[in-house]
Amino acid sequence: MLSPRAPAPIPSRRPLPSISAPSPSPGRFSNSNSIGFFSRAEEKRGRISWTRSAAMATDSAALTKLAPLEAILFDIDGTLCDSDPIHFCAFRELLQQIGFNDGVPITEEFYSANISGGHNDDLARSLFPDMDHDKAMQFMDDKEAMFRKLAPGQLKAVDGLHDLCKWIEGHNLKRAAVTNAPRANAELMLSLLGLSDFFPVLVIGSECDRAKPFPDPYLKALQLIGASPDHTFIFEDSASGIRAGVAAGVPVVGLTTRNPGKVLSDAGASLLIKDFQDPKLLSVLEEVKPATANGKV
Repeated sequence: MLSPRAPAPIPSRRPLPSISAPSPSPGRFSNSNSIGFFSRAEEKRGRISWTRSAAMATDSAALTKLAPLEAILFDIDGTLCDSDPIHFCAFRELLQQIGFNDGVPITEEFYSANISGGHNDDLARSLFPDMDHDKAMQFMDDKEAMFRKLAPGQLKAVDGLHDLCKWIEGHNLKRAAVTNAPRANAELMLSLLGLSDFFPVLVIGSECDRAKPFPDPYLKALQLIGASPDHTFIFEDSASGIRAGVAAGVPVVGLTTRNPGKVLSDAGASLLIKDFQDPKLLSVLEEVKPATANGKV
């Protein structure tokens, strides 16, 4: 275990001009969706760039072509639940304890630009470039343990989620959860949301050859549930996840849970929604729903 209050200085990743003590004013984790941003750091961590497909233009045309709908794939963090504030708190506390940035707490802006949406292996390398990788990964494990400690009292489903799940069950749609989160986190979140039995398949990015923003996790999910990308769409909340879905050849609906709509659109989202009660989503579902529901026309 890393000592939570290790006195030895920890190398910071690069000069961090944007880090300062957290401001008391409302920030990215207030109730407003208008605050917060995503940066190119996530794309750099993916080590690749995706060319946006014209077929995935930001309108509902790519979605209505999916009829009859066969399957829906879901990201977990930020999509099924608004978990980013919990991750931020865990990172801020543990980084401060080990002396990151001379003990000055990270800001929400730094978290958004350098951490949000990243895979743990990539984050360990970028946050601690001069640290032994095994030690850096131990820090990430400690952070995930803190997240699991905090989540039971704070994790909430995105509005409309459970009604959507009932609709999916009623129409006999295939489904899978696909995430870059560690398996222990993913299983905990699904359990807290009451969805452990809803998803017959859970795909973990680190258990694939490549995690998001590569398409491997979504391609694996399609294979495991036996679904065609021509009759499937994805729910995602991050640019990294949207790029992964687009690269897999599947239209993506972007949730503006925390990240600005323009960031999600630029990544290739076919439709943007506020939550699962958004009238735009309900309209699309009505257009693409299967001809039968539970065996009835």
